[in-house]
Amino acid sequence: MIRSMTRHDFETVRQIAAVSYDDTYEGILPKEVQESFLTRAYASPMMMKRLEKTTMLIAEHEGRPVGFANFTRVDEDGDAELTDIYLLPDYQGMGFGGALLEAGISTLEDGHQLFVYVDSQNEGARLFYEKQGFELLEEFDELFEGYPTSTAQYVYYLKAPALV
Repeated sequence: MIRSMTRHDFETVRQIAAVSYDDTYEGILPKEVQESFLTRAYASPMMMKRLEKTTMLIAEHEGRPVGFANFTRVDEDGDAELTDIYLLPDYQGMGFGGALLEAGISTLEDGHQLFVYVDSQNEGARLFYEKQGFELLEEFDELFEGYPTSTAQYVYYLKAPALV
């Protein structure tokens, strides 16, 4: 089941993020970089801002939250971004990620493109997005919490791109 997040889910979302982040980024990002990001990105004021300004969805299995996704709203150019999608490791590969993605896309009816940015070394996420129909646009180097990393930008076309 997929549902909208409420403020009562903040602590659960923080816990899911911490467990899945550690599982996903072990060997890719140093522990202190992970902790710095998680502390900032999942602090209560930031979670309130997300709840008010974006679409936050929770995946549940037998009434227990097992994952979440965060989508920005469509901007004036018709673009939106999937900023987060995380599942507890035991629930990956069971269809929850696809269900979260589908539910989020259904809220973007005026949109043209959905972007997602993935650490280039995160092969599991890259395979997931490619399987879901996302196309790789580019890879670039950047700093993540002050740590040098490589990022892959993907796009999912919500509407067919206009031919010029």
